[in-house]
Amino acid sequence: FPVFDIEWKPVSETNKNSAFTQKYLTTIKQLAKNASSFVVATDYDIEGEVIGLNVVRFACKQKDAQRMKFSTLTNEDLVEAYENLSKHLDWGQANAGETRHMLDWYWGINTSRALMSAIKKAGMFKILSTGRVQGPALKLIVDKEREIKKFKPDPYWQIELLGEASKSKSANKKIDAWHKEDKFWEKKKADAIMKKIAGEKKAIISAVEKNQFQQAPPVPFDLTSLQLEASKTVRISPKRTLEIAQELYIGGNISYPRTSSQQLSEKLGFKKILNQLAKQKEYTKGAEFLLAKKILQPNNGKKTDPAHPAIYPTGIAPKALDPDKKNIYDLIVRRFLATFGDAATRETVKLEIDCKKEMFIAKGTTTVNPGWHTLYGRFAMFKEEELPKVEKGDVIDVEKIILHDKETQPPSRYTEASIIKELEKRNLGTKATRSEIVDTLYHRGYIDGKSMEATELGIRTCETLEKHCPKIIDEELTRHFELGMEEIREDKKKPEEIIEEAKDILNKTMDEFKLKEKEIGEELKLANIDTRDEMSNLGVCPACKTGELQIRRGKFGFFAACNRYPECKTTFSLPANALIKPAKKLCLECNFPMVLVIKRSKRPQEVCLNRSCPGKKLDDAAQKLVDELASGDVEKKCPKCNLGKMVVRKSLYGAFLGCSTYPACRFVKKLGNFNFRNKDGANGEGENREQKNEETADKEKGNDDKDSGEESDKSES
Repeated sequence: FPVFDIEWKPVSETNKNSAFTQKYLTTIKQLAKNASSFVVATDYDIEGEVIGLNVVRFACKQKDAQRMKFSTLTNEDLVEAYENLSKHLDWGQANAGETRHMLDWYWGINTSRALMSAIKKAGMFKILSTGRVQGPALKLIVDKEREIKKFKPDPYWQIELLGEASKSKSANKKIDAWHKEDKFWEKKKADAIMKKIAGEKKAIISAVEKNQFQQAPPVPFDLTSLQLEASKTVRISPKRTLEIAQELYIGGNISYPRTSSQQLSEKLGFKKILNQLAKQKEYTKGAEFLLAKKILQPNNGKKTDPAHPAIYPTGIAPKALDPDKKNIYDLIVRRFLATFGDAATRETVKLEIDCKKEMFIAKGTTTVNPGWHTLYGRFAMFKEEELPKVEKGDVIDVEKIILHDKETQPPSRYTEASIIKELEKRNLGTKATRSEIVDTLYHRGYIDGKSMEATELGIRTCETLEKHCPKIIDEELTRHFELGMEEIREDKKKPEEIIEEAKDILNKTMDEFKLKEKEIGEELKLANIDTRDEMSNLGVCPACKTGELQIRRGKFGFFAACNRYPECKTTFSLPANALIKPAKKLCLECNFPMVLVIKRSKRPQEVCLNRSCPGKKLDDAAQKLVDELASGDVEKKCPKCNLGKMVVRKSLYGAFLGCSTYPACRFVKKLGNFNFRNKDGANGEGENREQKNEETADKEKGNDDKDSGEESDKSES
């Protein structure tokens, strides 16, 4: 490294999983031989332009082609795009896209290869990566972690008054007020006020202030705002939101999702879309309300996109939708409707309450006229805090006065949604790639958790690069190249200028790296070891009370074992086909450590290691069946093989029924509902078909730490 000798290759030659694409390429080549004209109809964006250009160049052997431009895959839009062809490819987009590919390859491949070469020379194999945007993105998260660790809380006190407006005619008579000074930084002052008003039973309303304000309708969705709103309202990750939006676009249900625009043009035919939406019963009322308006004018935002409008529904109803897709489609439709709505009116009421000359404030905000809230439906999440109707001079019955002892809080960690918003604000990455970059940081082990916490590996990798090769994580450099590619798209710069500049900077950076490669490798190796230990430690061994339980990997899969082996031989089997992480908490039922079980397409679940945990107790019907099977009073044949009989087994999730001929027959059946919890707190159910039986668990006990550690390294890679 560095390597700059690159060329385009058919993906079927570089990735065995993409071998199926060869037949498409062959078909296009054959058709091209007798074709008289060529039309590119890929997505009209930078990436689509590069795909179109490559097919034209390498499959059709042409230098240029005509271009269709469209924002939806409806028949009408496609026909219109075909009837209004551009005579040439969008060369600004094509050149900018190809330059981006080259820069991403140069920086991503070379810097990642450098990191892996360094750690390999230190005697360890570990897949590490960085890149033109990945490096600065990691630094943002690490910087936030440093802020949090550096943060020193300051104590402060607040005084709360709870009372009742007993003579008010409102249904709600309760009042919750806070001292006008809000935060007291000296306890003496707070104590003096508490002493002054102690035992006071009455307070007087000294002022009533009402203010109404208008809430304008929301602006149409661009991709980032859709991802943020989906994360906030229906808890769908930015990456998954983009995947679903792409599927809805392919189905012709919504417009092109990878847009930066927050504007909708009248040319889209608003009435036609609303008439189509009115045929979908969920949206009939809202669509008909808007159709009755004399003027249909969306509340357009400021952001624009040269190629596409904001995201909008086409009016074509999707067919069967799973819950996540239904949520995203519903969000897009209701946002579209809401942008045409009337302003909502909200009212804030502020009460000033006099308690022995100490002033307290109570505030409440309610909706007076819902306006566009009605069209936005369940996504209009506004608190309704109604105060009792009172007038100046009214008496409040004081029920309780409380002195709260509090501390200032550290900055909040990024979430997937907020880091994407931050990257956009700093002009790092593209609307289509930001969620993928975040996903890569998770996969590399640089960050962990929904509330993004930089791991020891992430922090130390960032520190190493800051110390030895700061250019790799330089936000300003990344932004400089982003602006350069925008200038290429606008035909203000030649691709060669940006590419040569990038090569020059990368050559110097790699020269610096090579001089310190050994030192960098040792630092990365230590960081990886520390992270692995941190991510495998489950807490104090519940048997010996002195050792630590650690996640190990043996011949039969992952298990938890005490690190004092062979003095302490305590082990626990862990679920197969799942990622296991420490939950960093003890079970409330039995005080055993808990683990976080993460399975593909399922919510993470926190599970107690103790198979006999009281929280895994069966319901009465299931327990009765277990007792009958154990006593021999009842015998059940295996419904799958008809040879074995069903016997009671135990797993991490609790008791279940399994075939006695295991492993010849692997049939299992759940018993009742077990009391472990999803990560979000909802009750879950054991999925026993993936659990190992006790014989397997016994075999695992023979694995020693050395073997487990070696295999763990390989599996991590």
